[in-house]
Amino acid sequence: MKKLIYLPFILLLLSACVQLKDTAATLYEKENPIEIRIELPDSISKRKQIKITAVLTQDQTTIEKFVHFQIWKSDDSVNYGMEEAINEGMGRYSISKQFDTDGLYYIKVHAGSNDSIIMPQYRIVVGDLTEQDLKILQEGQNRQNSMHEHHH
Repeated sequence: MKKLIYLPFILLLLSACVQLKDTAATLYEKENPIEIRIELPDSISKRKQIKITAVLTQDQTTIEKFVHFQIWKSDDSVNYGMEEAINEGMGRYSISKQFDTDGLYYIKVHAGSNDSIIMPQYRIVVGDLTEQDLKILQEGQNRQNSMHEHHH
């Protein structure tokens, strides 16, 4: 008889646990991260104007957000700083750039929306590489100077 008295309490407790489990999953949003595809010419020569384009998508749909480009040379002899991209619409953002010297450069794309910010970094080759640039590529180094970090 005593066991029957505890049965309603046990059933109530179990049903609360099952109900909590079902609703807990709906409380967490599934994150759909921003994705960036960079478009560059196949080859880049010094002293020639090029267009650098970033295409933003989220959940396979183009999105309109903020985009800035930061470009510097691997040996830190050139730093173009942060530049706001031109919004071309349909998730496409671009800047025009002319590189005055050959070498290995880094492009960091700062893109974000609401509470989500991503900053992928890419390496590009302009003209001929120096011995130091070749060494960086061969060793797989990804040099980042603390002055290149910028948080929004």
